[in-house]
Amino acid sequence: MTIKVTPIQNDFVADISGVDLHHISDQTFEIIFQAWLKFGVVRLRAQNINEDVLQTFSARFGPLEEIPFGRMSEAAKAKVKNRFVTQLSNIVVDGKPIGGLGNAEASWHSDMTYVSAPPPASLLLGIEIPETGGDTYFADQYAAFAALPAALKLRIADLTIKHNAAHTSIGSLRPGFEPFDDPRQAPGTVHPIIRRHEETGRQALYLGRREWAYVPGLSLADSEALLDELWHYATRPERVWRQTWQPFDLIIWDNRRVLHRRDDFDPNSRRLMKRCQVLAHA
Repeated sequence: MTIKVTPIQNDFVADISGVDLHHISDQTFEIIFQAWLKFGVVRLRAQNINEDVLQTFSARFGPLEEIPFGRMSEAAKAKVKNRFVTQLSNIVVDGKPIGGLGNAEASWHSDMTYVSAPPPASLLLGIEIPETGGDTYFADQYAAFAALPAALKLRIADLTIKHNAAHTSIGSLRPGFEPFDDPRQAPGTVHPIIRRHEETGRQALYLGRREWAYVPGLSLADSEALLDELWHYATRPERVWRQTWQPFDLIIWDNRRVLHRRDDFDPNSRRLMKRCQVLAHA
C-alpha cells in the first residue's frame, strides 16, 4: 500500500491512508510522526487492531502512561496484559463500569496539564460507537495564538496559569481531593500561557481547561476576565474540527498544540474507546 497524507483543514488535521498498523516500517512511522507534528491531529481509519498492536504502535511515540489501577491488588495488576491501554466507556458489566468518563459531556481541555510534564501525544481508538453523540472536537492553538491582538499577546507574554488537578474533564472531583469553591485554592501545576512547542518551535496558547483555572499574581476578578478573553479566541468555530467517529478510527493528537472536548450521548447506547497516553521523555 502507498501511504498518503491528505489535509482536512489547511495545516490543521489530516487523514492518513494506506497504513496497516499490524505491519509498519520505520519509514512509514516517520511519515505518520511528521504528519502529526505538522497537522496537530491525524486520523487513520479502518484500523481493526487489538490492544497489543495499539500499545506497541503508541510506544513508538514515547514512554506510555500506565492505566489507573486504583485499589487493585498487586496480584490483580500482574494479570493485566496491556498495562498502558485505558478503557473509556459507559458500558457496565456485572454492575461495574468497564471504563472511565461514562456518557457525560467532556469540556474543552488538554490532557493532564496539571502535571509538571504533560503528555505530548494522545491516541484514541474507536471500538463501539453510538449512533448519535459522542463526537470529539479539536481546536488549533497555533491559530488561536496567531489570532490574538498584539496588545493581548504582550500582556500575557510573561503570565502563567495554574492548571487544576482536582477535577476531571467531566467536572467530577478526583479521588483524594477535597472540594473547594475558589480557583485560587485549586491544587495543580503552573505553566506559561504561551507555550513554545519543543519540536516545531511554534508558539501556541496553552490553557489546559477553563474550569477552576487561575492566573497567579492577578486578582480573582482580573484572572477570570483574562481567561474568558483568551478562551474566546481559543475555541472559535473557524479553528475547530469535529470528528464523527466510525468503528476503528484511530485519532492521534498533539496535546501541546490542541484542545479537545467530547459531546455527551444517550446513556442507553454503548461507546467503547481505547486510549494510550504518551508521556514526556524524562
